Amino acid sequence: MALVSRIWQCFNPPTPPKSSDAIRFGVLGAAGIAPLALFNPAKSHPEVIIQAISARDRKKAEAYAKSHGIPDIKDTYQEILDDPNIDAIFIPLPNGLHFEWAVRAIRAGKHVLLEKPSVSNSTEAEILFNLPELDQPNGPVLLEAFHSRFHPSWALFHSLVDPTEIEHIETRSMIPWWASSKDQIHFNYNLSGGSIMAMGTYNFAALRLLFGETPEECLSCDVKSYTDGIHDKCDYEVKATLRFPNGGTGVASTTLMGETIIKPSWVVVTTKKAIIPNSSLPAGQQQYQRRELTLQGLVHGVFWHRIDIKEINEICTNEGAVVKKWEKTTSRKAYTWEEAGGEFADLPGEVHWMSYRHQLEQFVNKVKGRKTQQWIEREDSIAQMKMIDMAYEKSGLGPRPTSSFR
Repeated sequence: MALVSRIWQCFNPPTPPKSSDAIRFGVLGAAGIAPLALFNPAKSHPEVIIQAISARDRKKAEAYAKSHGIPDIKDTYQEILDDPNIDAIFIPLPNGLHFEWAVRAIRAGKHVLLEKPSVSNSTEAEILFNLPELDQPNGPVLLEAFHSRFHPSWALFHSLVDPTEIEHIETRSMIPWWASSKDQIHFNYNLSGGSIMAMGTYNFAALRLLFGETPEECLSCDVKSYTDGIHDKCDYEVKATLRFPNGGTGVASTTLMGETIIKPSWVVVTTKKAIIPNSSLPAGQQQYQRRELTLQGLVHGVFWHRIDIKEINEICTNEGAVVKKWEKTTSRKAYTWEEAGGEFADLPGEVHWMSYRHQLEQFVNKVKGRKTQQWIEREDSIAQMKMIDMAYEKSGLGPRPTSSFR
């Protein structure tokens, strides 16, 4: 019943009155992700109003606005940027359009919540996240909307991992075959499509954040893509192995053509074997332990997740013979900050808050000049795109194309 209640409240949150100084959002494009990523979270936030929408097709924009209760419809994206009543811009456009419209929005003095991946490649990231407007006092706020990083389950899992102890990480995500099609923007190279640019961004980020470093090298990047001469530069499946500065390796796998049944994304961290002091052992014996830490439900922790902590113990002689071996597994969850504990325990939130709602809370705090307990720094977003470029180079498909907009 707790599961049913939580999910029902996710999509039917309380709707408090809006404050007089609420942030008014303009949305570029009638994207399918916008209701989940912004409209629904905005319902329960007293300081957020979805004010305007624009799409390439006016009739589509009108139907979309009516469906989601958006009062203003603009003929062009630029009209939204020019509207003095709009404070912030949400950009859920195809990847290849992120750079241009994020730059235009920032130049227009608007705060920007930018869908991930932030841009098409590291060249664009270096330009966007180093715009001089971002360094001005009271200048625009720019956030790459990596929502999963704002959920308590990720914060707890991250806190359990010591980067110096990591030997190997493996992470995987998927979209089933029936939810994917060649006609989708995922397979449009000019719009920066590809599985790494879709679900793969979650897996690549998990590796980088858990190791606490950017990878030194992409050892391999095996991809599957169509060979029809039209979609062949866009991977629909990938398995990339990367080496990190501590000598550990990470494997990121993702597919847009997965099995019929949807499976939660996951990440498994394996630590190096460590000596465990044990004074009860006889002379000539030593206890060793390695841990496997698993997060099931990496992307949408609010629906379901579980953190498993497996301790693999061995008692060995000095000659290396195994005297005894045993395992112990404990599990944790964190649907609230109280369950995450530690430094997170006092953060605001409700059990039904999706990661998007936690993200919106921090975005509003940043815009309002208040303390943000979590944030994604500009350098972080640049490092993410460098890692993606590294994998695409190794794959042979090459990085996604750079926009001609300047």
